[in-house]
Amino acid sequence: MVLLIIITITTVLISYGIFEYAQHQRYLKAIPIRIHINGTRGKSSVTRLVGAGLRAGGYNTITKVTGTFPRMILNDGTEVAIHRKEKANILEQLEIVKYCSNKKADVLLIECMALQPNYQRITEHKMIKATHGVITNIRMDHLDVMGPKLENVAEALSMTIPKKSKLFTAETRMLEFLKDKASSLDTEVISTTGDTVNFTEMAEFPYFEHPENVSLALAICDSLNVNRKEALDAMKTTRPDEGALKKHTLRKNMQVIHFYNALAANDPESSVMLWKNIQKMEAKGSQKVIIINSRKDRKERSEQLILAISSLEYDVLFLTGENVDLVKSMAKKREIPSNKLFLIRQQDPEEQLNEMLTSLGQESVLVAFGNMGAGGAELVKYFEQNSENK
Repeated sequence: MVLLIIITITTVLISYGIFEYAQHQRYLKAIPIRIHINGTRGKSSVTRLVGAGLRAGGYNTITKVTGTFPRMILNDGTEVAIHRKEKANILEQLEIVKYCSNKKADVLLIECMALQPNYQRITEHKMIKATHGVITNIRMDHLDVMGPKLENVAEALSMTIPKKSKLFTAETRMLEFLKDKASSLDTEVISTTGDTVNFTEMAEFPYFEHPENVSLALAICDSLNVNRKEALDAMKTTRPDEGALKKHTLRKNMQVIHFYNALAANDPESSVMLWKNIQKMEAKGSQKVIIINSRKDRKERSEQLILAISSLEYDVLFLTGENVDLVKSMAKKREIPSNKLFLIRQQDPEEQLNEMLTSLGQESVLVAFGNMGAGGAELVKYFEQNSENK
């Protein structure tokens, strides 16, 4: 009797699983264009840019970004927060596909949320089956899951290359690797660079955006016959991700602070690139200041950032967050001068700023790296609310 019950339950569960899978495939077939965006950096930015461009081109588009905070962007541009009762799970993508199908959308534009290589493969080849695959770039990040080498990261991200489709990428170092992988899947590779947009066009964005991201987004829109000017104009007015790099200027105690939130660029290579770009934009003579905001569960990332900035030119390094003493010891091992190093232990953003001001001159450029958690988001919000250019 017990055996019969077990067999019956097992049969029911298998039948239900088969039914659910078949139903999901019907949802997918109801969505003509499915764009799956993966990569180390810029996923959320490219997802938002493409969404803006396609909406301007007349496509009924449902967009899902993971980014700093998970969002669904509806066809009218309205953003809806995704509330999670538990930790992020790739099964969330199934509900997005169902929703998109029920809304009879022309386009499902979805950011990859998987890190584990096997989960990346499942997300693409079972859940999304993209008509347009995207790998923004390949950099040294999440090495505990995808590393330890760049080649390993490339292998992991390549799991989302779709079959018999198109792959768009701005990656250069591992481009031939991606082409080989795509060829084995009978997929065409479209490679882009930031050269397809000029300085004047980029200067019209109200926040700092990478030319590579815009070029990539425009290439995707072009493949779907969206007019370049219409797409680009829409991209310039779209709402950026909360982690997008923005400049906030604040004046206090006769001191001028230019603050850049680069907390979303938490891999070393991206952080260094941003630092160098910011220094080109800023006036000479200002103090160059780095903030590293750390989390207890991101020790490896803190080590990587300390190593990366040890080769940069700056005047002051502030350590904030949960792990300041440990990060200080990391900095000493990298021979960062103690007269440049300051620990900010306060958690209140205004108190943090007041303590920083005692070590700053008349005009300073502060760039924050590390994590949005452990007080990072609160510090960013303080500068946003008190900025003279908000």
